[in-house]
Amino acid sequence: MHSLAPLDYAIILGYLGLSLVMGVLMTRKASADMDHYFLGGRTLPWYLLGVAGMANWFDLTGTMLITSFLYLLGPRGLYIEFRGGAVLVLAFMLVYTGKWHRRSGCMTGAEWMTYRFGEGKAAEGVRLLSAIVNILITVMGLAYLIRGVSLFLGMFFPWPPFYTTLGLITVTTLYTMSSGFYGVVLTDLVQGIIVIASCIIIGLQAWHLVPDTASLAAVAAHVTGNPNWTDSHPVWHTPMPPGYEQYSLLLMMMAFYLMRNAIGGSGMGAEPRYFGARSDRDCGLQSFQQGIMVMFRWPLMIGFAVMGIYLVHSLYPDPAVVQRAADLIHAYSPQTTAAFWHDLTSDIINSPAKYPPELIQQLQGLLGHDWQGKLPLVGIRGTVNPEQILPAVLMNMIPTGLKGLIVVAMFAAMMSCKNGLVNMSSGYFVKDIYQNFLRPKASNRELIIAAYVSTLGIVVVGFYFGVATTSINNIAGWSLMSLSAGQLAPQMLRLYWWRCNAWGVIGGMVLGGVGAVVQRALDPQMPEAIQFSIMISLSFGGTIIGSLLTAPTPMPVLKHFYRTTRPFGWWRPLRQEFQGAERAAVDRENRTDMIAVPFALLWQVTLFLLPMQLVIKSYYSFWCTLPLFLIGVTGMYFFWWRPMQERSSASTHPFQADP
Repeated sequence: MHSLAPLDYAIILGYLGLSLVMGVLMTRKASADMDHYFLGGRTLPWYLLGVAGMANWFDLTGTMLITSFLYLLGPRGLYIEFRGGAVLVLAFMLVYTGKWHRRSGCMTGAEWMTYRFGEGKAAEGVRLLSAIVNILITVMGLAYLIRGVSLFLGMFFPWPPFYTTLGLITVTTLYTMSSGFYGVVLTDLVQGIIVIASCIIIGLQAWHLVPDTASLAAVAAHVTGNPNWTDSHPVWHTPMPPGYEQYSLLLMMMAFYLMRNAIGGSGMGAEPRYFGARSDRDCGLQSFQQGIMVMFRWPLMIGFAVMGIYLVHSLYPDPAVVQRAADLIHAYSPQTTAAFWHDLTSDIINSPAKYPPELIQQLQGLLGHDWQGKLPLVGIRGTVNPEQILPAVLMNMIPTGLKGLIVVAMFAAMMSCKNGLVNMSSGYFVKDIYQNFLRPKASNRELIIAAYVSTLGIVVVGFYFGVATTSINNIAGWSLMSLSAGQLAPQMLRLYWWRCNAWGVIGGMVLGGVGAVVQRALDPQMPEAIQFSIMISLSFGGTIIGSLLTAPTPMPVLKHFYRTTRPFGWWRPLRQEFQGAERAAVDRENRTDMIAVPFALLWQVTLFLLPMQLVIKSYYSFWCTLPLFLIGVTGMYFFWWRPMQERSSASTHPFQADP
């Protein structure tokens, strides 16, 4: 039987039970009103909001996915994760987009649309559409999380992954429903401590395992076929296994993903942790804290990748055995698709009596007496499945007791990310659809019940899509490069272009969203670069043309938005709202914000690289990266920290920091 020890199960069950108890205890406080349920009453300190933000980026599925790229590429896997896992959008929220959204005093990103475009039919329509699109994006985010959970649990529990995943998601959903944003934030604090402790433990264990960089590079080259596994600098071309060929042009993909983050990050910030912040300064501080805390994720993931290299080398000294094992299973079940390959292999491992004796005998003869420990790594294409490296390392290289703690840390990462997503999405439904369009006079009790029902519905739909997808990389690629990309133009232009109006936003969102759905239905394997190019073109075209063909937003609405938000960009007709010293203060703030962004990006990327280089003992690369990190820190000090401190001392307005 392929499962955990009783002590590990006891640790996991104790953690899940404690989570449910905490959710019940928070129910009364969370249900006081909508501000309390969705924003924690706007009274939570920045460091708790920072922990909640870190948890949103630190999910189980993403950790497994990024580990797979680090296993294939070494530290260079970071550049593939410019796609999303490196959270480069955080630099923009840290410097200015977080505080821009906070100044509105809104509760959700959809409600923000009426703050930007007014109260007319078009503005109400874009509010409704924004809520629907964000709920859809959340559903796909949940599907991504759930698929990773299924892959993870199949390694540790002697039951079908479908049922163990269903059980875990049920427990976490009950917790989210009962506790609201209070529970999300306070539990994230406890879970964050567990996760960071686990990061340090795994990073140190991997560092101890590596004799020296040259030895690790030799083993990694044999296992992955990558001759430069320990290098950190980006290169034009890198070898990739079947199914990952589109990433072989590494430098081009890195630049492409960086552009995607620049477009996407410049429109981010419409999230509960910024709407619920107490000041502009709190927005910046919590984002800075998020970056530092997310840093711990990278030594964890490179640690798993390093141990995965040594594990695969010991389990499969002859890589051709993996192909032969996959061929055996294909011969037995030729109709099995990629979406159900993991379910099939897990069932063979845990219930071998259900299958023909000759299949089991051949697997034993090929893989040896411990075939049940090796089979989970066999991928459908006849190569080691890199998405299974993390759970395989946990099962085979972590001692009992500590194993249970690390599994709990992975559960904590999943719960924190899922709970934050679901809480935000439920807010869209309750505040922007149910209360705004269906039941304007609904009582607080009715709205809380609507929050419970919407939370359950969103999770059920996300679960359905999650169990049906082929791989976590597949769904991550589509969500980021097609579905979300189709929404980037209106998300960006609404902040920087005065002429962008509600009809334009509707046009961009509809064209981009419909295009993404059609692409998924007709050509789900379309390369990510082409997906992004098509959707971003549809999105920008729809937003610009729709805005220019219809009347601009009423000037009083624009004046209120411009005076409270104080954005930079194409706002010439509104610039007269500020004169003299006020104008100079706004220009100075905008100028330092724009200069600070590249320094924040440099700080963030090097902050993630440095601990990975230490784990693999690549000390030469570490000393080459450190000066770049110090340049980033210095620039942030002069163009972000000092100006923020000066402005915060003059802040008087509850929703804005006056210049």
